[in-house]
Amino acid sequence: MRRERRTKIVATLGPASSDRATMAALFTAGADVFRINMSHTTHDRMRELMRIIRDIEQENGRPIGALVDLQGPKLRVGTFKEDAAVLAAGASFVLDADPAPGDGARVYLPHPEILSALKPGHALLLDDGKIRLTVLEASPKRAVTRVEVGGRLSARKGVSVPNTVLALSALTGKDHSDLEAALDAGADWIALSFVQRPEDVAEAKKIARGRAAVMAKIEKPQAIERLAEIIDAADGLMVARGDLGVELPLEKVPVLQKQMTRASRRAGKPVVVATQMLESMISSPVPTRAEVSDVATAIYEGADAVMLSAESAAGQYPVEAVATMNRIAIEVEADPTYRAIIYAQRADPEATGADAIAAAARQIAETLDLNAVVCWTSSGATALRVARERPRPPIVSISPNVSTGRKLAIVWGVHSVIAEDARDQDDMVDRACRIVFKDGFARAGQRIIIAAGVPFGTPGATNMVRIAFVGSDVRDID
Repeated sequence: MRRERRTKIVATLGPASSDRATMAALFTAGADVFRINMSHTTHDRMRELMRIIRDIEQENGRPIGALVDLQGPKLRVGTFKEDAAVLAAGASFVLDADPAPGDGARVYLPHPEILSALKPGHALLLDDGKIRLTVLEASPKRAVTRVEVGGRLSARKGVSVPNTVLALSALTGKDHSDLEAALDAGADWIALSFVQRPEDVAEAKKIARGRAAVMAKIEKPQAIERLAEIIDAADGLMVARGDLGVELPLEKVPVLQKQMTRASRRAGKPVVVATQMLESMISSPVPTRAEVSDVATAIYEGADAVMLSAESAAGQYPVEAVATMNRIAIEVEADPTYRAIIYAQRADPEATGADAIAAAARQIAETLDLNAVVCWTSSGATALRVARERPRPPIVSISPNVSTGRKLAIVWGVHSVIAEDARDQDDMVDRACRIVFKDGFARAGQRIIIAAGVPFGTPGATNMVRIAFVGSDVRDID
């Protein structure tokens, strides 16, 4: 199955989309990667979803990516004597280490790492930012705050600390357990929630040991301050706009989205734009015009993938949401303005052999109007560097490793094929031509360009390009 677009679609699985028939329909509609949210999924259910994904993959003969999203630390207040308390603007309110039920004057904060890190002037956001406090006094046992924006606060509502770096790992005990289970089940990508620093990513990668790629979710201001280091440490980036919009002024989020998308592309790391992209389709069969523009903006910016969350997980129209996103991407990518924007954003190649080859392959393909850029790749590195160039012709990645094909399912423009590694250069050319013909990228008599590394099967050894004609004998393929 060949997609008619370069931007990939990530669909979150949930109550509305976890049966085999719906998942198959989501793939047919355009989903390239399935996201499993461990905030709401047991290990057994996750393993069952992975089995269904692999069955659909087998039926369609196409690598499908599986992204397991870890919950991350959930910071919450304690309970109240009544169901809730009303905090009045201008009043004093205390968060402390006393586990007794709270009232309108105080509440238990069961996170000593927050109390130890708070300083006067820091902000505290409660219940997804609906209530805002400013710290007046702080100690390891209690924080006295002034209520800036009041409201009704019920038990166990979330706490955000946008000004405070917490001495807290992004991996909780639950996350460690979920991560090991996901790796055992064969997840391709692990999304790491509430990343604050590059060390958070390094911790997850140390556990993964290359069995899955690690994607850093950027949803905290502290991560923005160290973005370059986090991008360098991670295998990919997710612009998690929901929580980012809680901890930062909303008007900053579109700017940061553009900055993160471009920074990831410069680094050659895939970037996913997520959260509330087609939110109204949770209950409506059609999106709003503003939502369509929002998805289009992410695509114009060159994002590798756009993601559906509740729209596909719990909405009434999960398949329609994917199909809508698919149509938006096709329409945007057909716009001449899209190609002009993508060209304008292109960064100079880095001073490496792989980047020099990738840039040369893209330039040759566009100058000679070739039909495809074919990447023979073991680890996926060649395809990633070519995708960084955003070439006009399609990218066809050929790898002997099914795990590589699945990881590349989230990367812009990459059509992954799993095949045995080439024996020699003649075999490389012959099979590349047969594959592009079979999958509809080129006809007999047309030309392609091939990027590969010699010796074959050596990760990171991209060192050659070859122009090839698709001969008439390709019709003899199986």
